This record gives sequence, structure tokens and C-alpha cells, in this order.
Amino acid sequence: MKILYINHYAGSPQMGMVFRPYYMAKEWLKQGHQVCIVGGSYSHLRRQQPEVLQDLTVENIDGVQYCWLKTPTYASRNLKRFFSMVVFILKLFRYKKKLIRILRPDVVIAASTYPIDIYPAHRIAKICKAKLCYEIRDLWPLSPMEIGGYSKYHPFIMLMQSGENYACKKSDVIVSTLSNAKEYLIQRGMVPKKFHYVISGFDADDFVSAQDIPDEHKELLVTLKNEGKTIICFAGGLNEVRALHTLVFAAQELSNGAIVFVGKGEVSDKLKELSADLNLTNVFFLPMIEKSSIPTLFNFVDITYAGLMKSDLFKYGISPNKITDYMLAAKPIILSADVENEIVDRVGCGITVPAEDSEAVKNAILTLMAMSQEEIKQMGKRGQEYAFRELSYENLSQKFIQALS
Repeated sequence: MKILYINHYAGSPQMGMVFRPYYMAKEWLKQGHQVCIVGGSYSHLRRQQPEVLQDLTVENIDGVQYCWLKTPTYASRNLKRFFSMVVFILKLFRYKKKLIRILRPDVVIAASTYPIDIYPAHRIAKICKAKLCYEIRDLWPLSPMEIGGYSKYHPFIMLMQSGENYACKKSDVIVSTLSNAKEYLIQRGMVPKKFHYVISGFDADDFVSAQDIPDEHKELLVTLKNEGKTIICFAGGLNEVRALHTLVFAAQELSNGAIVFVGKGEVSDKLKELSADLNLTNVFFLPMIEKSSIPTLFNFVDITYAGLMKSDLFKYGISPNKITDYMLAAKPIILSADVENEIVDRVGCGITVPAEDSEAVKNAILTLMAMSQEEIKQMGKRGQEYAFRELSYENLSQKFIQALS
């Protein structure tokens, strides 16, 4: 099978997020398929951008072929980001014939966060008589409406909504990392049998070849361990949507617990100010680390945390990569989110509490701290066994191919 995988923000382990196209492509190549990833030259999600000198630049990364379309830089939330989207879409149309010459696809996957890439993807698929797949990780425009407060009559939202409706009607296959998105998409015109759930996962090679953590991180974590503290850790982007203030408030009544944030983001300073205002001495902030060092980090951690803000958006499912990382580390998970039938509950690898409920988070931490080492071990083991059995990209890539077939 020849697969053209379009994702504006596609990355790699060296560059940073988004990782899914890279790992899927890597596994598909092993299975004998041909893959070309099409991405934009700039993404606010990457640590490092590709070197792109021409409008269309072809690069090979670890055997995976990338076609970079030159797009403008922007801040994560401003009008220039929308302009970058428009440029990417227009260049997909402009260079469709060149992309087809590079790889005449049997399948075209439109997988950018925003749905308007479906238009050039559909055009390319039609020329090649290929299947069209719409891949969904975040529901747009519902996400900016719920989180950003946009009106459904905002021109940007109306444009994105038309793209989503078009994708639901024109796609041959729809693959989503959101377990409960099916009913929502049916309302947008999707035929039910088109829907396939393929969750986010992990790459086995990354797990085996884990790197050490920086001395700064190790010194703090060892000190906390020596003091007999239970370490509760969040590792990832410190962003508004994760409602991390909930964990800070919970720290007020955890005399034997230490909250450790590892990462950076738009609310980093707010969280530090909140911690200082509450006179907390058990909340710590460490810089972000390489993805390859995450498994080593969790060797020092007792409890892991993931949270989301209150929003109807998440009733359709969530797909945070960090939960997979937590499961692989065999650590119990506290999930603070308004979700149903999600992986933490299904697998029994942690405790789920309502979103933005610091009292419930505190009680969940105390519950885990009161459990025996054997009970904690078994809880973590359930998560790890499930992850190894179900969440490797080797396994997920095969499920994706089955959906495309």
C-alpha cells in the first residue's frame, strides 16, 4: 500500500511533536508499505524545525520520507498561525502534482489538527483514485469553541466546521484516537461504519533505549526520596487545558507528598505564582526533558497525574500520550477529568476523579499513599501489561491498516 500522510505539524523524535505520523510510518515501512509524510516547515509544537530552503523540500528521517512545504513562523495563538494554515493548504493544492509524482498513493490521510486539509487531500485522492482517510486527534472546531470561547458564528469556526462536515461526508475511512467520538461525527454526516478507533501509543525502541535524566532533576528527586516524600509527578506541557492549578491546590494538605512538574508551557509562571501565594514548600518545577528520558524519570516517581479542565469536549474521549507513558512506567495514575469509560478506569491502573476538583485529587493521592506496596505494584502492573499488549505502534499500525483496508 502507498500512503500519503498529511499532517501540518508532523514531527519526529529529534524535532519533537507531533510523533504519531513518524511512528506509524516507521511501522508501515517494516510491513512493506510505502509512506510519505507531508508537513509544514514550521510548527509551534516542535523543539526543532526542519531545514527547508525550497518551497517543497524532500528529506529522509530514519528511513521515513518527509515532504516539507515552506510555511511562515508564528506564535502559538495569533492570526499568523491561521495564515500558516492557509499557506499550507494552498501549497498542498499547488504542489499536488509533484507530491503525486513522489508517491502516487493508494491512500491519502488528512491528519492535521484543523480539518480544512481535507480539501486538498480529497483532490489528491480523487486524481489518484485513492481512498481518503480523515484522522482525528482533536475535535475541531469544537475544541476552540469549548476551550477558546469562540462563537459558532465566528468566521474561523464556520470555516473549520465546513471542513469537518466535508470530511465526514467525503472520507472513505475515519480514524480517531477519541473512543467516544463516533456519535458526534454521525451528527456531522458520517456513516457509522466508516468510524475506527485507534488510540495513541508508544514505540518499543524508545522504551528500551531510555536515556538518563539531567543532574538537576536527579538531585531533586533523590533528595525528596531521602526525605521520605511520596513523589506525585506531572510531565508534559504546562497548558491551560490541563487545569494543573488543581494539583497545586491539592498540595496544601499533603505534608508527606511532593508535587513535581516537569515541563514548560503557557501557564508555567501562573503555577509558580500560585504556589508562592499559597506558601507551598512541597511543589517543585523542573525543566522539560527529552522524550527518551521519560522512562528514567518515572523510576523516581510514586504517583503520576493527568488532568483536564471542565468541558463537554472531553465526553467524546481523550488521548493524552502521557497516560501511555505513565502506564509503561507501571505507576498508578490519578486522572482528573470529566470522562466516561476511559482507559484508566477500564484497565484499573489508577483513580479517576472529576475535573478541577482539588479535594478529590487530594483524597485520591491520600488513598494511594495508604495502599500497601503490593497493591500499588499490582495497579501499576495492570497498566503496564495493557500498554505492552495493546498500545505499541507495531500493534496500532496494523489496526490502522485494517481500517484502511
